[in-house]
Amino acid sequence: MSDMTSKAAVRKQLRDVLAAMTDEQRHSQSLAACTHIARSPEFRAARVVLLYLSTPTEVDTAPLALRCWQENKTVVVPKVSWDQRRILPVEINSLQTGMTVTGPNIREPISGKPIPVNLIDLVVVPGMGFSPNGYRIGRGMGFYDRFLAQPDFMGLSCGLAFNQQIIEDIPVLDHDMPLSMLVTDHGISRFASNCIHQ
Repeated sequence: MSDMTSKAAVRKQLRDVLAAMTDEQRHSQSLAACTHIARSPEFRAARVVLLYLSTPTEVDTAPLALRCWQENKTVVVPKVSWDQRRILPVEINSLQTGMTVTGPNIREPISGKPIPVNLIDLVVVPGMGFSPNGYRIGRGMGFYDRFLAQPDFMGLSCGLAFNQQIIEDIPVLDHDMPLSMLVTDHGISRFASNCIHQ
């Protein structure tokens, strides 16, 4: 089985796992995961945080956005350039106003102030699944891998997931970028060998 075929199989398995979770599980586990990351020294030190705007089956990042604003941090979210297949980081000041839905049910801001990549201290990364050693499997479009691979990005990358999304065996390709850390409702894992910008 090729890596691409096995990635498709892993994505299907993870979609089933996420679909089986109840709304109550998602809510309580999202709060737990967000609390862990908000208490981390990496989050406390960050002045500019890039968050994904969560879909219904992902860890809800709204509590993190609110915590950022309470602590006078700049909240940046991805505006997706579908034709260039890349993420454009833009600042937002609200989770409700000025949003639209594009692509495969992805929420993004209609507009916003572009933020240079080199100013972003922490990127909170979504994924379908994560390995215990800091790799992730996304939706297959490579947006975050390309973003994290930019030489201008000098911050930390933090996966955010439900514990159910941790799986031992994720197929890793050459362009897959390892994460600096991973936060779930069970706690935080840090990957020293992956913290290349530290």
